[in-house]
Amino acid sequence: MTTAWFDCASGISGDMFLGALLDAGLEAARLSGAVETLGIEGLALEAEKVKRLGFAATRVTVSAPHEHAHRHLSDIRTLIQASALDEAVKRTAVAIFTRLAEAEAQAHGEPVEKVHFHEVGALDSIADIVGAAAGVHMLGIEKCFFSPIATGSGTVRTAHGVLSVPAPATARLLTGVPLAASEESGELTTPTGAAIAAELAAGFGAMPAMTLRAVGGGAGSREGEKTPNILRVFIGEESADATPREVLVIETTIDDMTGEALSYAAEALTAAGALDVYTAPVFMKKGRPGHLLTVLAAAADEEKVLETLFSETTTFGARIRRTPRAVLDRRVAEAQSPLGAFRLKVGAWKGRAVSAAPEYEDARRIAEEHGMPLRRVYEILTTAGRRFLEGTQSDSKERE
Repeated sequence: MTTAWFDCASGISGDMFLGALLDAGLEAARLSGAVETLGIEGLALEAEKVKRLGFAATRVTVSAPHEHAHRHLSDIRTLIQASALDEAVKRTAVAIFTRLAEAEAQAHGEPVEKVHFHEVGALDSIADIVGAAAGVHMLGIEKCFFSPIATGSGTVRTAHGVLSVPAPATARLLTGVPLAASEESGELTTPTGAAIAAELAAGFGAMPAMTLRAVGGGAGSREGEKTPNILRVFIGEESADATPREVLVIETTIDDMTGEALSYAAEALTAAGALDVYTAPVFMKKGRPGHLLTVLAAAADEEKVLETLFSETTTFGARIRRTPRAVLDRRVAEAQSPLGAFRLKVGAWKGRAVSAAPEYEDARRIAEEHGMPLRRVYEILTTAGRRFLEGTQSDSKERE
């Protein structure tokens, strides 16, 4: 599966998103052609190579006729639906604009269909959003992931006056999204960029496991003072092992639940998506004995896990931190043993198999079929797994 991960350390905007895709190999003529299918005379994309704090990137600008129109969501939807774009591109572009309309409606306290688009409804933003939807489609990207997003600081001048960063619509679009600190001032993430990320994201966090195929950088309009104003994209094929490389560590201390109740809560948390759940005995205030309950979860499962935690335990709060982790790429192989075929979990580090372990369910099945102690079955399967691993490593060295 073709996957893209966007490094938003310098924020994200529509033109930066397009620049990153072009820099990663998308043909500028194809992307501009997609925008031109909207049928607006004079609307086109232009790309050039630039540098930001000494690093090369692609800068995209929109060539558009001057206009004073303030469009509604229905106007933009009609414009996109009447174009010759692929149906999948139309759906994505309309979905992004719908997110913008909903965020603006919430910010201004108006119904969605009455919202007037100013900056985000201008032709250049329409080109950015349609180009983003078309570019992802053209590159065959099936999943998009994003790092925590830097929003900037200070103020930004808009059609509604001077606003604090992030602007109201941007803040609403980024609700529930992990944000990153930045030493840069000004608006790093625009409403258009936030809407693109919010709609396309399959998740936020560290780069997913993938075999890297292309890297690109999209330049923002200005030079950064301390950080290159570049949105980077990494495109590749998702590894068979999709284990999260960044996890949430959720902890709470409990002193008023029985062991049975904690066990039930652990099972419920696992069913809600937790990667691991464990407890440790602790002494709490006034020497009371209790338990430290620790839950590991992927960022995408945070809401489900927290809801389960508060529903199934007596805690009134939990500590949450994000932490990177190093894990082996994992796959399941079939191996042979004197007791028959069994599944073997194989772990690889940087493409080299380094660990192998029999699957418990297969070991249990074989033990029951042969009337043998599980411990003895594990010994036999582990030996067979070791031979399998040695053969895999030998094949790898021969290919080298």
